[in-house]
Amino acid sequence: MEVTCLLLLALIPFHCRGQGVYAPAQAQIVHAGQACVVKEDNISERVYTIREGDTLMLQCLVTGHPRPQVRWTKTAGSASDKFQETSVFNETLRIERIARTQGGRYYCKAENGVGVPAIKSIRVDVQYLDEPVLTVHQTVSDVRGNFYQEKTVFLRCTVNSNPPARFIWKRGSDTLSHSQDNGVDIYEPLYTQGETKVLKLKNLRPQDYASYTCQVSVRNVCGIPDKAITFRLTNTTAPPALKLSVNETLVVNPGENVTVQCLLTGGDPLPELQWSHGPGPLPLGALAQGGTLSIPSVQARDSGYYNCTATNNVGNPAKKTVNLLVRSMKNATFQITPDVIKESENIQLGQDLKLSCHVDAVPQEKVTYQWFKNGKPARMSKRLLVTRNDPELPAVTSSLELIDLHFSDYGTYLCMASFPGAPVPDLSVEVNISSETVPPTISVPKGRAVVTVREGSPAELQCEVRGKPRPPVLWSRVDKEAALLPSGLPLEETPDGKLRLERVSRDMSGTYRCQTARYNGFNVRPREAQVQLNVQFPPEVEPSSQDVRQALGRPVLLRCSLLRGSPQRIASAVWRFKGQLLLPPPPVVPAAEALDHAELHLDAVTRDSSGSYECSVSNDVGSAACLFQVSAKAYSPEFYFDTPNPTRSHKLSKNYSYVLQWTQREPDAVDPVLNYRLSVRQLNQHNAVVKAIPVRRVEKGQLLEYILTDLRVPHSYEVRLTPYTTFGAGDMASRIIHYTEPINSPNLSDNTCHFEDEKICGYTQDLTDNFDWTRQNALTQNPKRSPNTGPPTDISGTPEGYYMFIETSRPRELGDRARLVSPLYNASAKFYCVSFFYHMYGKHIGSLNLLVRSRNKGALDTHAWSLSGNKGNVWQQVHVPINPSGPFQIIFEGVRGSGYLGDIAIDDVTLKKGECPRKQMDPNKGILLCGLDSEDLHPVLLPVNLYSFVHSTDANQTLPLWELLFNGRDGQM
Repeated sequence: MEVTCLLLLALIPFHCRGQGVYAPAQAQIVHAGQACVVKEDNISERVYTIREGDTLMLQCLVTGHPRPQVRWTKTAGSASDKFQETSVFNETLRIERIARTQGGRYYCKAENGVGVPAIKSIRVDVQYLDEPVLTVHQTVSDVRGNFYQEKTVFLRCTVNSNPPARFIWKRGSDTLSHSQDNGVDIYEPLYTQGETKVLKLKNLRPQDYASYTCQVSVRNVCGIPDKAITFRLTNTTAPPALKLSVNETLVVNPGENVTVQCLLTGGDPLPELQWSHGPGPLPLGALAQGGTLSIPSVQARDSGYYNCTATNNVGNPAKKTVNLLVRSMKNATFQITPDVIKESENIQLGQDLKLSCHVDAVPQEKVTYQWFKNGKPARMSKRLLVTRNDPELPAVTSSLELIDLHFSDYGTYLCMASFPGAPVPDLSVEVNISSETVPPTISVPKGRAVVTVREGSPAELQCEVRGKPRPPVLWSRVDKEAALLPSGLPLEETPDGKLRLERVSRDMSGTYRCQTARYNGFNVRPREAQVQLNVQFPPEVEPSSQDVRQALGRPVLLRCSLLRGSPQRIASAVWRFKGQLLLPPPPVVPAAEALDHAELHLDAVTRDSSGSYECSVSNDVGSAACLFQVSAKAYSPEFYFDTPNPTRSHKLSKNYSYVLQWTQREPDAVDPVLNYRLSVRQLNQHNAVVKAIPVRRVEKGQLLEYILTDLRVPHSYEVRLTPYTTFGAGDMASRIIHYTEPINSPNLSDNTCHFEDEKICGYTQDLTDNFDWTRQNALTQNPKRSPNTGPPTDISGTPEGYYMFIETSRPRELGDRARLVSPLYNASAKFYCVSFFYHMYGKHIGSLNLLVRSRNKGALDTHAWSLSGNKGNVWQQVHVPINPSGPFQIIFEGVRGSGYLGDIAIDDVTLKKGECPRKQMDPNKGILLCGLDSEDLHPVLLPVNLYSFVHSTDANQTLPLWELLFNGRDGQM
């Protein structure tokens, strides 16, 4: 029979509790992820063990009022960069595919502004086992004066793991031990990285040539399987050996194709070859194939060291390196050095003078220099010397020294650098020596010593250099706290003495130094000057936004304060109310008398004066605004989340009630709250039930309570609560109410599990069975499920109602069992009654068994009830008496039958103390009800069932028949 149910929202009169319920935060960390084990170690520290790659999920359960805010942080070890930079503000911390570096101590900090924050921690231990690495080392030593040689082999097995791994050595399939064979020694070396065990084969014998396996194990912790590596030792086992087809230093011209071969000359097993480049990866276009490296059309940027490495895990890897040098030249510079002995900084006749020339080249030592004077090669003499590699100058620098400078030495000197015989263009630099050649001076142009610009604009700092020749200008910052220039470099060269900055910011403010370079000019003490950069920016004010609450008729003072700005003063302040100018602008205040704040006085808060106020503050560069929202409306309610057992379910009716509790935030800040407007709406529905709740004077910390009834299982609801004062509506608070089923031990009242909550009342899947029970409803059913088996809906007949069932389609086989285990109950009575509904429909139905697992002396399962075969497409109820002798659990066991049309379902499981009803009634079967006709009062027989609705004359309302029968009320149809 189809059952029609009505949603009725009953608003039970509220209750006030006088004591304040504000309480500091308390926290507890629980795990909800793929933990291997959570234990207490020897220093009473909570340790959460998890396998690398699994999902870490920690929940911080908090209590306290107002609702605490939760923040997760971490120390010890290093989590991902993202997690280090930002804390996680959530009650649940979830890390997908956790890595070993994310192990460490995690802290949950909960605070709500009451008392001190609550801080709890748990240590996360990430378990892992890498693939082992096995290397072989051999030594040969002379024994008894070179009469014979003794060969010893060391097999070293290394692995990274947590917890520490256990090592097992095998020769073939036989396990080796330290004392088993005089020729075998197993030990752990000192000062090794990772975990290492060495198998030493002393004075190698013929039987020692075999296959050796290193097996590592963490004893199946977190389900991590053992790993192993095998090496076959032969009489030809040898480390790798290499040779190169080219010299270790290879100099080539740009544009050439380069091929280098790395040839194996030894090694068993056959070594693997690999090419690498330093610094950086191999050049784009380079091809490494086996031992051959090819680089087409090589360029200067391809210069560097190329490494060929051969490995076969025997001995040390063999390595050969080629230093590839691609000929190139750049950056030709010169220096003029006056007489050093006389400490002169000017060119003077009769004193010595040195001209130096340098280029950056590859290879540097192959560069040749040639000097010219006035276009002709310079001739060596007693007064004209050409030297190379001056110790006071960069390496491979050519210097031309003029001894006892004469007037005839004046002229134009040219230094030319070249690579003889190479297709690399020559580089040259020219310098003129005359009476006009003078050292540099540097100065800041008039009016440019202080540069003031607005933030975001370009800026140009300038220093003028005089002298001949004029060297480049080097810029740097004087501020110690900001040693780098905006470009990110500590020093920046400008050929014209101008440092150009794009889109300056306030952190660029400060003192900048300009100085002459010691190259492309005189090699003398640098000349320097300084420029001050001032970056102006708009003001920053507080509060940027403020909510001002006050009772009607009370005065209010609004203040807007200047935090920072350049210039640091308020030039003007303008107040607006709801966008309209409130007061005329005040007169301009001299800078010396400028205030750092602006104020507005309101004599009294009224409905007309409530609204948005804006104070716009300017410092002649820009403006900023303080926003104030002034009103007399009440603050929002604060929902109380620590209500014990707020959800109360009602058997059979599929309804539940919820105890809603809250406090009023700062009730004395405004006028007293007169009533609350309560709105309740089922999620995914549009209509809401609205009710006004009158209240008396509400005190701070006073707990208010309201009971919502006739909420439909398993639906969730949005609750909105709005306080009202003489001013009108206050701030609304909302929360979502979820249906949760009880998981506590049974008591004298019925404890029914409808399976509407994902926690399924604390039931768990047995880990020793063949498959699991499944929770579903009519909306989550597989549309391709097998027909002619299984229930269409749960016992209530609604599509949203959940139930538990076993799916018997493939890959299930005959006799497969699925077990659903209840929480552990403490026996406090002699007899209990287990009541539940079952649905066994299909021609291949197997069996449904109810077992009781006693825990008083170990775990013992006993059969309490069993049923097999097709029982029709109908829900039926059964009451099973049990008498456990101690703590117990109940187990629902579904057994798969001979085919796929054998789905079995259960719903509405009730466990209560006492004996079971003597007679059982099927709620889906018809009942003949004897009653009186409402008009002529003649007796009539009416076909009904337990879910038929009957009008109760006692309660003056329409109720389900089962409620009238159980409560003993009179009713009429």
